[in-house]
Amino acid sequence: MRIMGLWRFLKSLILVNKEVPQTRGMLYPRESETREVRSLDGIWNFVRSDQANPTQGVRDEWYAKELSKSRPTIPMPVPASYNDITTDNLRDHVGTVWYDRKFFVPRTWAKDQRIWLRFGSVHYEAYVWINGQKVVKHEMGHLPFEAEVTDLLNYGAENRITVMCDNALIQTTVPQGRITEVPNDEGMTIVQSYTFDFFNYAGIHRSVHLYTTPRTFIEEVEVTTNLSKDASVGDVFYSVSVNGSAANEADNVLHIQANLYDKEGILVANATSDGKLGGQLQVNQVKPWWPYLMHPKPGYLYELEIKLLATNEELLDVYRLKVGIRTLSWDKKQFLINGKPIYFRGFGRHEDADIRGKGLDNALMVRDFNLLKWIGANSYRTSHYPYSEESMQFADEHGIMIIDECPSVDTENYSQELLGKHKSSLEQLIHRDRNHPSVVMWSIANEPRTGSMSADSYFELVANFTRSLDSSRPITAAIAVPHTQDKAGRSLDIISFNRYNAWYSNTGRLDMVTQNVIDEAIAWNKHYNKPIIMSEYGADTLEGLHMQPAYVWSEEFQTEVFSRHFKAFDELRKKGWFIGEFVWNFADFKTAQSYTRVGGNKKGVFTRARQPKAAAHLLRKRYFALGRDLDQCSFPEDLYTYIAT
Repeated sequence: MRIMGLWRFLKSLILVNKEVPQTRGMLYPRESETREVRSLDGIWNFVRSDQANPTQGVRDEWYAKELSKSRPTIPMPVPASYNDITTDNLRDHVGTVWYDRKFFVPRTWAKDQRIWLRFGSVHYEAYVWINGQKVVKHEMGHLPFEAEVTDLLNYGAENRITVMCDNALIQTTVPQGRITEVPNDEGMTIVQSYTFDFFNYAGIHRSVHLYTTPRTFIEEVEVTTNLSKDASVGDVFYSVSVNGSAANEADNVLHIQANLYDKEGILVANATSDGKLGGQLQVNQVKPWWPYLMHPKPGYLYELEIKLLATNEELLDVYRLKVGIRTLSWDKKQFLINGKPIYFRGFGRHEDADIRGKGLDNALMVRDFNLLKWIGANSYRTSHYPYSEESMQFADEHGIMIIDECPSVDTENYSQELLGKHKSSLEQLIHRDRNHPSVVMWSIANEPRTGSMSADSYFELVANFTRSLDSSRPITAAIAVPHTQDKAGRSLDIISFNRYNAWYSNTGRLDMVTQNVIDEAIAWNKHYNKPIIMSEYGADTLEGLHMQPAYVWSEEFQTEVFSRHFKAFDELRKKGWFIGEFVWNFADFKTAQSYTRVGGNKKGVFTRARQPKAAAHLLRKRYFALGRDLDQCSFPEDLYTYIAT
């Protein structure tokens, strides 16, 4: 028995680098001369399954007819998390829920077109039917998926879409969780637990679209850029993949006409490709993409127009996307954009808001970016999952740098199945976000249990897989274990660490912050000889609670914690290898119920309603002071309140 147990243990440590499915298509839906886009957002019908019988709807074929014919329905907004919409216990539901709605497809769409159904994200697992026919299954929240529905639609007539969503997290999902059955007052109940510190919101979180393409169409566009040493000339390299019957006709050699326009709509470069469907555009007197506060016009974007043409010059398809021209480089000490060293000053964040949970909210997104610019931040990490495509586009436009994180958080119990899904999450993420100039780094995990024996080989496989998909950006992970225990850092390009001095360790001791931060950062750098970022620090703060002298949970305490960290950061910046500071968190957010959480995590410098706490004003002065010293930006007129002459 001991030998068998030992064998099972050793087998769990042996991980094999297997292939994962490759994403195809998934271009963001955009209208053009050859494409139409229709939103299916709005009020859908909604049913929850019995927690004890989550597959009943599949067995009874609820998808074969309107949901209301199987169960009473309630209205549910899309996009939105379903958890906080009702006044009953839907918030803590575990298992499957169902959505449906009807829609019309115009007769004109039946002519020489293909129709696609696309979801921005459904958390966590989704099954989709059109008119009772299964269309697609997708596992992985926060990432898009799509399927062709051309042959399943009724043109010039009514159609029905049905979605089953399952929020259950287990040890082989990304992120991980556990499902247990426990006794309650009525017998037994299902409980979902997880170790990560944010609420497991679920539902159709982002927009649902129908869009058309020609029969033969542009399926993928991949863009990379480069700058000359003096930054006067920019290169845009493009590669296009095509889907459709015309692509396989021997006597019809497809080619690409690529046009690049500046912000004023002036053509600055163009090229016609051969049958390889790729090429290069050269831009003289280029306007590079710069981060916020590093240039008077940050986030400069060109528009790349891709035209797919047949041998006879017939226009088959047109797709347009924004392009930022910039270069990234890094070494053992620094990270550079366009040849200039970067010092990151930003946040960990969450897609989280009252009522709509993690649902896409354009008003909230615009408010958040206004606050990011108001406070002088130049970056944030998409903790702890991919954010909406709309927010990535906004970051491009505003010059906000993104550390793009996959949904692997608190990773543990490493297994072959988990490795495959972890790699799949990164493949889908990189496929979606590879063309965004704002994305400057990939984060392959947050606070994984990297002290365990199998973490070494596991993260070596994950990191190498990530590099195989994109070698133009560095790789990091936010690590919480001490450097003496960590086994993942050797596979990373940049070391990020999370530590909560005076909060989770030495609670309330403001005299135990500065030197601890300095000592730990130095130890990480000495251990790995790589650039270091402090990716999380902070303290929970109840808005309006004031205590002097500073006391935990008060606004004074959060301000003092920040100040002690600032002192450490300024000492570390002198070392040359400390390249960034990220506050945890941008805004308060909801968590699972806990006696340590009063309505959620309160570490935000802004409230959940996006109003500043006292620390926000201190942080604003800090970030703009860094911007002035490092990037020669000017101060906002309202940064300092007049006191006296």
